[in-house]
Amino acid sequence: MQFEFATASRIVFGPGTAGGIGREAAALGRRAFVLTGADPQRAWPLLRGLENHHVMHAEFRVAQEPTTDLVAEAAREAGRRDCDLVIGIGGGSVIDAGKAVAALLANGGDLLLYLEVVGEGRPLQRPSVPCIAVPTTAGTGAEVTRNAVLDSPAHKVKVSMRSPFMLPRLALVDPELTCSMPPGLTAATGLDALTQLLEAFVGRNASPLTDGLCREGLRRAARSLFRAFTDGGDRQAREDMCLASLCGGLALANARLGAVHGIAGPFGGTFRAPHGAVCGRLLPFVAAANIRALRERAPGDPALERFMEAARIFTGDAGAAAEAGAAWLQALCERLEVPALSIYGFAGEHAPDLIAGSIRSSSMKGNPIDLTARELERILEQAR
Repeated sequence: MQFEFATASRIVFGPGTAGGIGREAAALGRRAFVLTGADPQRAWPLLRGLENHHVMHAEFRVAQEPTTDLVAEAAREAGRRDCDLVIGIGGGSVIDAGKAVAALLANGGDLLLYLEVVGEGRPLQRPSVPCIAVPTTAGTGAEVTRNAVLDSPAHKVKVSMRSPFMLPRLALVDPELTCSMPPGLTAATGLDALTQLLEAFVGRNASPLTDGLCREGLRRAARSLFRAFTDGGDRQAREDMCLASLCGGLALANARLGAVHGIAGPFGGTFRAPHGAVCGRLLPFVAAANIRALRERAPGDPALERFMEAARIFTGDAGAAAEAGAAWLQALCERLEVPALSIYGFAGEHAPDLIAGSIRSSSMKGNPIDLTARELERILEQAR
């Protein structure tokens, strides 16, 4: 048995922990470049903590999923201001942008030098400048992953900048920051977390360490995602979902993902769609396709046992078959009002290009079994 496990240098979890950001930032730098989401005012109480600890800061808004151009612009601005610390306060898009900016500040050069698929994919030579990640959503686990997912509009695809050097120096995970999420965003981000946990659990690169994280995260997401959706003020449910997201990030950073993300990446590069909602729509159909393919072509594969274990976690039935897990996921997505892919403009004629892009995706390499083009086509037909 051989495996590797890496994560952020420090993880601080709990209600109110974000209030210590000023003290933590002062220990890492003096001139912070702060990336925020579409509503920068949400970050202002935390920014006052920087001021109280004499950390100067410049703000940069990431209003949507980050593009390669936006990250390049942010890195230039941070360099002009001679920033020695990067802080991302927001959802996965904000944190991914922050990790990429921190890497560029330390390594220099054009962003395309380091991007997979559309660039040269060069490895980073120097550790990123210190980066603090403060998630305000519970889904991506970006605060503990070693990559940044960026949209390349010119290539109509989402691509990654990836390196162990991109792991944040500090992850401050405060469930109180997620309580203001509206139901739709709660559903989308929560389904992203659930997808990441399941894909890391059943995938080819799972290890005993990621297994434990996935089991813990799956239990918490199964009992609390719908509760958080229906009652945003349910603090126990919010804490569960933050832990599920954190576990998912820790797991995927070390075990990779699968076909849901293999499809969602090219889809997000072609259509303007919330990543988590796309993952949620695909998840039941991908799970069912994987289970069917495993039964037909690899009935002795341990991934089937993993799907059975996940089904028992979801349903609470100790005798549940793997297929019951896929059915539970389908019912959950209906309760969470996850829209069909057609709402984003997807039609049948788009399927061949999406399938071709999916097959090339790095996430597809972690799927428990190779799915055929026809199986991928069927998934897209069902999700449309």
